[in-house]
Amino acid sequence: MDEVTRFRAALVAWAAGGAAAETAAAQARRLARGVRTIVLVEGPSDRAALEALAARHGRDLGAEGVAVVPLGGATNIGRFLDLCGPPGLGLPLAGLCDIGEERHFRRHLERVGLGTALTRAGLEALGFHVCVADLEDELIRALGPEGVRQVIEDQGETRPFHTFQGQPAQRQRPVEHQLRRFMGTHSGRKALYAGALVAHLAADRVPRPLDRLLTHVTHRHHRPARELRGCGPWGGAVSACRRR
Repeated sequence: MDEVTRFRAALVAWAAGGAAAETAAAQARRLARGVRTIVLVEGPSDRAALEALAARHGRDLGAEGVAVVPLGGATNIGRFLDLCGPPGLGLPLAGLCDIGEERHFRRHLERVGLGTALTRAGLEALGFHVCVADLEDELIRALGPEGVRQVIEDQGETRPFHTFQGQPAQRQRPVEHQLRRFMGTHSGRKALYAGALVAHLAADRVPRPLDRLLTHVTHRHHRPARELRGCGPWGGAVSACRRR
């Protein structure tokens, strides 16, 4: 297990609290020295999509010191910002959220000192991007229903999808809605399809929030390491934060 993967696991355990939190916190602080940027996303499917897009560009985010961390739900953003942002580790941050959760991200970013009266443009300047309505919806619109059906066929799930379409609650719904709901019917399926859909996208059809997020992380990666480690995006020193 590489250092970024161990950092992500320690950070999630620290955020969860409980008996193991103190040990996890110590491990996360130690491993944070090898992390350049933390990307906060709502769930595993968002992480899968971003890492798949990076792989299409020949990049390994973990090897670059970019930790893509699923929050386990957007309402956890405050806890993770307390641990990763100015009150805690002080690492450079970026993120991705659904439009319905934008208010949670905005409120907590402002609370920890990363902006005031943030607009959508202000969020993007910080590296936080918003999906409409969510990433699955963005990917389905980008690839189109027929393209998504092809991905389902490639995964060997055409029959389960047809069975799902035949359910009474689904019969009258638009196919885009059926596709989106199908991806969430089993644990792990959303993440599986997020990566698979990204792999099938034409280069000019990548959803804007995902494309802009990777671009933001790319620019951070090419900044000098001493600059990234010496200050956060708010311009403050982080060494003291990491010793907390």
